[in-house]
Amino acid sequence: MKARFPLLLLVILPFSLPAAPDGQLGEAPPNFIIFVADDMGWNDNGPYGNAGIRTPSMDRLAREGLTFNRALLTTSSCSPSRASILTGRYPHNTGAPELHMPVPADQVLLSSLLREAGYYTASAGKWHLGDEVRDQFDRILQGGGPSGCEKWVEALRDRPRDKPFFLWLAAFDPHRDYAEDTIPEPHSPEDVFVPPFLPDAPEVRADLARYYDEITRFDSHVGQVLEELERQGVAGNTLVLLISDNGRPFPRCKTRLLDSGIRTPLIARWPGGGIPRGRRSDALVSSIDIAPTILELAGMADQPDFQGSSFARTLKDPQIPAREFAFAEHNWHDYMAFERAASNRRFTYIRNWRPDLPATPPADAVRSPTYQLMLDLERRRELTPDQCDTFMLPRPGEELYDNVADPYSLHNLAEDPRYAGELKVLRGVLDDWTEETGDLLPGMLTKDRFDRTTGEALP
Repeated sequence: MKARFPLLLLVILPFSLPAAPDGQLGEAPPNFIIFVADDMGWNDNGPYGNAGIRTPSMDRLAREGLTFNRALLTTSSCSPSRASILTGRYPHNTGAPELHMPVPADQVLLSSLLREAGYYTASAGKWHLGDEVRDQFDRILQGGGPSGCEKWVEALRDRPRDKPFFLWLAAFDPHRDYAEDTIPEPHSPEDVFVPPFLPDAPEVRADLARYYDEITRFDSHVGQVLEELERQGVAGNTLVLLISDNGRPFPRCKTRLLDSGIRTPLIARWPGGGIPRGRRSDALVSSIDIAPTILELAGMADQPDFQGSSFARTLKDPQIPAREFAFAEHNWHDYMAFERAASNRRFTYIRNWRPDLPATPPADAVRSPTYQLMLDLERRRELTPDQCDTFMLPRPGEELYDNVADPYSLHNLAEDPRYAGELKVLRGVLDDWTEETGDLLPGMLTKDRFDRTTGEALP
């Protein structure tokens, strides 16, 4: 199979032009803003069908822009996912494939490339990339409050007005732990949607309701930035992307390679850039494609180290395919793991090198009311078959899911002869990707650092 990552020379054209106000598009390069939610499930918002969560700002972005139905992350683990987006590289190629690993100084961030081309670059909110690449942004704003979004508007207001800008606006919301007073009007447990792989119990509903509250808080900060763009008169020439770094922090979601872990909301709005209003695209895109897309829209050539590919054409015409396959990985995140996945628009194939280990959620989710209830129900054998996946031992070495017919990934088709063709194709695609990207199984995997039943740190 031919390599999917063509190496192109980087061409940087310096400029020092002011960001164009609305009505004067084409006189200056576009501005870029990426909103990053922390642990928001792909369908836990209005544009993706959950009417129980109040997300007016995301609803607005969807009305005024393009919503991707099949956007996938390269991992369902926060810091490796963010590093992958900003470097345009797979986690195992960034030098920071595991949780909390700092991105090495030799990795080139999208912000650095844009800055060399004349952009002002700033990060506000959650950083989580380590100290060695901090100098690849002009400014980094942290602190301000529990949401991680409190300085987003400040980052936009304080920018120099003689340059186009790139803002990386990363939240802590809706990461655990949760509080009761997150928003003035909390969500009611009666209004939440409980997916079938979680028990529909009062403890779970209350847990989900507090999670909803933080999504609404995140959404409110998105709205404040959109309003500030309008006040400054630059909304028309600003491409806004909204994404999450991984799935919801509940069992069978965050750290998993199922759709509930790696599928992400992706909404793009650019009023003056030709993105259609209120449209949806079924094109398969990967978070690794964001960096090359932004470079192309900025008028720059691709970066040789990027492993993704631009979907700029799909932004203008939602029917244009972006890629045939997408890939994801699960490395250490509180617990030992090594799994890989290959997906197309319909199926996801997962290969697990350690089926002897349970699919324990991350430690913060282990400590949650939801998981502690599930542990108790499992001991009493009161979980439904769809809710037992987290405790299954041994786990299957291979999994195959039809994400259209089986949206919650409840039925493993890997041993079903009717799907032998799909299994063979995705096996081969994953093998080729493993070779092309140098993804080798380490000689020793990082050990568990937390207890799998209490979530407490091990000695």
